[in-house]
Amino acid sequence: MKIGIVGAGAIGLWLAGRLANAGSTISVLARGQTLKTLTQSGVTVITADGTRSAEVSASDRPVDFEHQDLVIFAVKGQDLPNAAEAAQAMIGPSTLLLPAMNGVPWWFLKSAKGSLAAQPLRSVDPEGKCEKALPTERVIGGVVHAACSVERPGVVRHVMGNGIIIGAAGGLEATAVTEVQNILATAGFDANHTENVRSDIWYKLWGNMTMNPISALTGASCDLILDDPDARAFASAIMDEAAAIGAAIGCPITQSPDDRHNITRQLGAFKTSMLQDAEAGRPLEIGALLEAPREIAQFAGIATPALDDLLGLMRVFSAARTRRADAQGRPD
Repeated sequence: MKIGIVGAGAIGLWLAGRLANAGSTISVLARGQTLKTLTQSGVTVITADGTRSAEVSASDRPVDFEHQDLVIFAVKGQDLPNAAEAAQAMIGPSTLLLPAMNGVPWWFLKSAKGSLAAQPLRSVDPEGKCEKALPTERVIGGVVHAACSVERPGVVRHVMGNGIIIGAAGGLEATAVTEVQNILATAGFDANHTENVRSDIWYKLWGNMTMNPISALTGASCDLILDDPDARAFASAIMDEAAAIGAAIGCPITQSPDDRHNITRQLGAFKTSMLQDAEAGRPLEIGALLEAPREIAQFAGIATPALDDLLGLMRVFSAARTRRADAQGRPD
């Protein structure tokens, strides 16, 4: 299978390396030093079992690649609309599309019941670019349960987790999803095909929509957040609201917030991906993690006072970071 990877960050490089080593033909859209490294020495994946490198094609020009069988988007939510437009040269009439990203995707309400199905999510696709460039009938929804970090350009360290859950976003035949599942399984991923990927997406969101932003705001690892009873209660209140939203859109949550906190507790002094982004001065995924759930809640007529508070704090935090970056004359 010819697979294009859009986004050469931690997850993108991890997927590229594993798939290339398993025999897929990989083309990576990259830039800067990462592009140079991929061109000269391929992608390198470091695991507890050792280090493996693989050759990939790399370019910063999508037109350098032919149409792919599958294009995986491993970018931040706020970057997807422009990335989807830019990658059109890689996408043919039968190309499958797999966003391997956190949070609520632009297509999420397409298969919801009732009036919600007609609602576009402008929090994650403000100008409708994703809807236009990425036909939902060819989209495979994805949930990645893994943690990776970029050691240096073109080199990624796999920290934990190996699970990838995939399922049709809407209208795609099960055989196409199964084919992608088999490709992922051949590459050593714990790949599962679900009939209701929306529920899996919502469940992951329910688990990380609090720890991620709270850790970015405070600079604290998850254990410190859970050790404080008021911070833990605040996270639980948001999760209760998210569970109510999930019930309204056909994505019920069967666990309690404490059940999830106990799972997170097992990770110890864990730094969330958003905390790592904040420390590195990278933009934060506020839209897909917080704005989209609040937008859905408003459509469904569900009050979310705790979620609103966290969203407001994150907006202020993001604005302050931008102001500091502007004052220092550098992009944030």
